[in-house]
Amino acid sequence: MTDAQRTLRRPADPLADPVFAERYRAMQARDSRFDGQFITGVHSTGIYCRPSCPAVAPKASNVSFYLTAAAAHEAGLRACKRCLPDAVPGSPEWDLRDDLAARAMRLIADGVVEREGVPGLAARLGYTPRHVTRVLTAELGAGPLALSRAHRAQTARTLLTATSLPAADVAFASGFGSIRQFNDTIRAVYERSPLELRAAARVRERERRPARQPGSPSPGSSSPPAAVDAGVVHLRLPARPPFDAAGVFAWLAARALDGIELASDDRYERTLRLPGGPAVVAFAGNHDDAAPAIEVDARLATLADLPPLVARVRRLFDLDADAVAIDAALGNDPALAASVAETPGIRVPGCLDPHELVFRALIGQQVSVKAARTSLTRLAVELGERMSRADEGPSLLFPTASAIALEGDTVLRGPAARVRTILDVAQRLASGELVVASERERHELQADLLAIPGIGPWTAGYVAMRVTRAPDVLLTGDLALRSGAERLGLPASATALAGLGSRWAPWRSYASMHLWRAAGVKI
Repeated sequence: MTDAQRTLRRPADPLADPVFAERYRAMQARDSRFDGQFITGVHSTGIYCRPSCPAVAPKASNVSFYLTAAAAHEAGLRACKRCLPDAVPGSPEWDLRDDLAARAMRLIADGVVEREGVPGLAARLGYTPRHVTRVLTAELGAGPLALSRAHRAQTARTLLTATSLPAADVAFASGFGSIRQFNDTIRAVYERSPLELRAAARVRERERRPARQPGSPSPGSSSPPAAVDAGVVHLRLPARPPFDAAGVFAWLAARALDGIELASDDRYERTLRLPGGPAVVAFAGNHDDAAPAIEVDARLATLADLPPLVARVRRLFDLDADAVAIDAALGNDPALAASVAETPGIRVPGCLDPHELVFRALIGQQVSVKAARTSLTRLAVELGERMSRADEGPSLLFPTASAIALEGDTVLRGPAARVRTILDVAQRLASGELVVASERERHELQADLLAIPGIGPWTAGYVAMRVTRAPDVLLTGDLALRSGAERLGLPASATALAGLGSRWAPWRSYASMHLWRAAGVKI
């Protein structure tokens, strides 16, 4: 376990520990760049805060640093009422790391513990529940039940302060099994009842409103008061600045499929399958450089689908990326410096549906984006399911792996070898022989994909980059990427570029986005 991974409790001489000292300095400076990356536990007051909390900095001897709110809860601390430490972007740790703890955190954020329990979480990770609990407790200071409880509490706080949902609906949407459990947890974590938490948030919003321009979001708040309008839940998900939202919207618009997606320069709407049923979701940027966020409108089959939707949207827009660190590292390279300066906070788009992304990658390899859209749209029209909608907008669901395995041969066009590969992958996904999901260990997923006839390094790397949020993938087999490298004065050969690209580690996926941009690829 590294110093960066462990919970940093008070050593005998706190400031002699370099990691502790670094975090303590960030806390003293009230540096908001570290919000969400770690939590400050103040034992003299019994609370935990975000690093940028405006309260007087506590003595080092009274402080412990935690990677998760659950660890702070387990230490007997409650959330600060002033700074709302969970109203911030999530930690980039869980995308950067690929160990058991990070993969477990990705699943917990997706609501797996609520749906399948700790045994289901452990089964997905390929370990026993006892081993998963032991590892999470040792590395993060809390076991899977405590981590899930903290996640439910944070989801509930967001819904209470961001929507007009009745408290009972908030409880079940957040994954609580009963109203009593919901009330007890909120009181334990926030030292307020759910209704008191909601009322306090509205008071803060009214106090801040005169100091802001009309319509602008409140600084540091993840979700200003919103509403549930005609079955649509409205939320605001904060991003860590700087945030190139325009680049993600352009990427999605260039690849949008008729009937499934509707995209423009600053809005994206689509259909989606979630654990509880089909949904229609729409996203827009808030155009606030100081407090960037994605606005979400979601029409869900069940409110219980809200936590997994939030987790997937955060991955799609790469909201938790440490943009300052990434830009600093890539900007030090003279070849990339101008691109980084022109596009600060560039993001690597994730995906909302891993299976869909696999088929997009297989059908899109070695063809233009336009040709891939044509083929994928035809596949969706022929094999996708229709949703009933009273209004206009996307109503077609992307075909399931089972549907493609059964009938794909009647729809798919192109070289016979590629069609065989797509059908083979569809059958493996439908049977569960191949698992493509955000919690997969990246090298294992790539190895599983490469073992399938017809899948090469480009497809395996592209899927890992977008599904598991792998930050360090450089797709040197991509012709457009190499063209972009050449335009920036970098080597154009795959071998030479791979060798030079090692200096961009561990951010080669983000370097790839800059190279694609240089090549004129719409991102």
